Amino acid sequence: MKQDIRFGPAGRPVGYKGKTTQVCDYIKKIGLDAFEYQATYGVRISKQSALELGENAAKNDILVSMHGPYYINLCSQKEDTIKKSVERLVQSAKAGEWMNSYRTVFHMGFYTKYSPEEAMKKCKDAISELLENIETLGIKNYTFAPETTGKKSQFGSLDELVEICRSFNNFTPTVDFAHIHARSGGIIKTKKDYAKIFDKIENELGLKSLHCHFTKIEYTDAGEKKHHILDDSNFGPPLTPLLELISENGFNVTLICETPYLDIDALEMKKEYSSILRE
Repeated sequence: MKQDIRFGPAGRPVGYKGKTTQVCDYIKKIGLDAFEYQATYGVRISKQSALELGENAAKNDILVSMHGPYYINLCSQKEDTIKKSVERLVQSAKAGEWMNSYRTVFHMGFYTKYSPEEAMKKCKDAISELLENIETLGIKNYTFAPETTGKKSQFGSLDELVEICRSFNNFTPTVDFAHIHARSGGIIKTKKDYAKIFDKIENELGLKSLHCHFTKIEYTDAGEKKHHILDDSNFGPPLTPLLELISENGFNVTLICETPYLDIDALEMKKEYSSILRE
């Protein structure tokens, strides 16, 4: 079976000035095939607009994912914050169903004063509540995709997300390679380093598909600091070993570009991948 490898921007393309509902016309035209809708400051899209975006994506064979609001913390010490976080995820899933999003990406929260073990329990309790609400509302077409996080103060190491996704149906990880690189002090350098991540996903979750993010990233001892463009050789992780591995390992991969040059660098990623395939 042929691999399905897709590339696209995280949010409105740099070169696009039109309506979000028609953005997939542009994405298709420039040669990309994925789009991550950004609801990072709140789910504000109407049902009609979400349906139109979904229709536009289907017409152009663009795979849509959604990034939920930043204001989510499922392991907060404040119960009201957890309640509001669950509500925002329900809103994200509902809008995602309208636009036929195949993933709802989100950051799970911060440890604050909790130990990682305590934070894990709080997150699992919140997810149980979330799924009860989803079922009550009759939302059927959803897959939550918690993202690996870039700061050491955040819940969201790869190990933690594997445990979450192993514990709940309709959960699968979003692997942000830059975030893993940043929170580990620059661990990703070679194809073998990437392979360890893919192997973990396959061995522990039984998956051969991956939704992921990529950017060059600057970090400090605390983790993630700033995203950089693809051409910035001062920062990692390296792109080429990742693309080489994707071409070899049989995974279906959607690679969302999060550099400041969203669509421009996404296209460069796809061009380099195509070049690797021709070698």
